[in-house]
Amino acid sequence: MTRFALTVEYDGRPFMGWQRQPHGPSVQQAIEEAAGRIVQEDVIAYAAGRTDAGVHALGMRAHVDIARPITPFRLMEGMNALLRPAPIAILACEIVPDDWHARFSCTARHYEYRIANRRAPLTVDHGLAWRVPAALDADAMAAGAARLLGRHDFTTFRSAHCQADSPLRTLDRLDVARDGDIIRIVASARSFLHHQVRSMVGCLALVGEGKWSPDDMAAALAARDRAALGFNAPPDGLFFVRADYAGDYAGDFTAND
Repeated sequence: MTRFALTVEYDGRPFMGWQRQPHGPSVQQAIEEAAGRIVQEDVIAYAAGRTDAGVHALGMRAHVDIARPITPFRLMEGMNALLRPAPIAILACEIVPDDWHARFSCTARHYEYRIANRRAPLTVDHGLAWRVPAALDADAMAAGAARLLGRHDFTTFRSAHCQADSPLRTLDRLDVARDGDIIRIVASARSFLHHQVRSMVGCLALVGEGKWSPDDMAAALAARDRAALGFNAPPDGLFFVRADYAGDYAGDFTAND
């Protein structure tokens, strides 16, 4: 049995999320079926994160175990051919040790949320950003984001359906920066709670509109109560950017024939 690490890019709009669902298509299902057709065996794909419906990925990491002899290059090329026309691409593939795990070996996860701060409707970026027509103060949002850094109980910013054992998380980075009418919010942590990034972004938008102060972010965090949450930002603007790993399997994979 050989373990292959994959770097996956996908547009989340047609999918119910990463994880297999009984009521609609998923990224996991598409990858497992494509790999299974190539090697003629049952394949299970494990990912660094379970993105929700409508959430995208620029560099999701995943792994599959395959018994049949096959090179990383041929596996990658075959999967990309079979995945079309679904908006999923295998960007890289490499053989990794049996104890390397896309989820449990991950040391950090990085997300980016994109807000289109403009009155005009979205065309090219429709479904790839959250349009907020009201003017947003990115500096105030950055000040509010700083209130959340560090290790805290993030119950307020946690989905009621979150299955994590503990609401304690260490938020290493939450940056807010404006580039024209695009506001980018970058979040980094070893792991996140279900809906944590979208919940934080929704509240930061309230700060940007002047409905909340930066200190209101700290108060919501301290409440440790979902009722203190402003609202969840929609999935459209959320991208899983990359996952970090220690040692030789940090993510700069290439697939060679």
